[in-house]
Amino acid sequence: MRLFRSLTLLLALVAPMALADDLYQVEMILVRQNAEPPILSRTAPEDWAAGAQHLRPESQRTPALGPIVDKLGASGNYSVLLHRAWQQTLGETPVKVALSDGPEQFGQFPIEGTLALTLGRFTDVQANFWINQIDGNGLVTRSEHLQQQSHTKNGQLNYLDNGHLALLIKITSLTAPAPRPAPTEVAD
Repeated sequence: MRLFRSLTLLLALVAPMALADDLYQVEMILVRQNAEPPILSRTAPEDWAAGAQHLRPESQRTPALGPIVDKLGASGNYSVLLHRAWQQTLGETPVKVALSDGPEQFGQFPIEGTLALTLGRFTDVQANFWINQIDGNGLVTRSEHLQQQSHTKNGQLNYLDNGHLALLIKITSLTAPAPRPAPTEVAD
């Protein structure tokens, strides 16, 4: 009986830690592949950010992948459309974030989209972005659309290809211990 009580107490202490969300840094780069012809889609919906959280200014971070952005731009093969970095908690429940760039006109932006992240063995990413052409009246006349779903490995730069548009994303834990270095010598 004492063993059962001790086990119950141990589970009560460990269970909240297992269910708690952890803090992560997310950095994403949305690019257009210049060699591919643009694929026009239906125009972006007016409710493009439905159910998504907007990034708070205090959660935004200085991007660390600036050298990669510089290389992409210098190659001439890519146009960098959006580059953002922020921190957020991730867990088993999807967290959907709204991202945009450019002047807002009637709730639409030249670049707008959502990124939904779910933490598991890998991080599940659902990206949904529109690159819009907006006329002088503020109406979206044409859109390019990236819709991609992928399992990504944390701590590594992941490439999500969607034809002429692509997304580079890196998700790094801010609370997990750093991995131990590999041993330099193997014991006999």
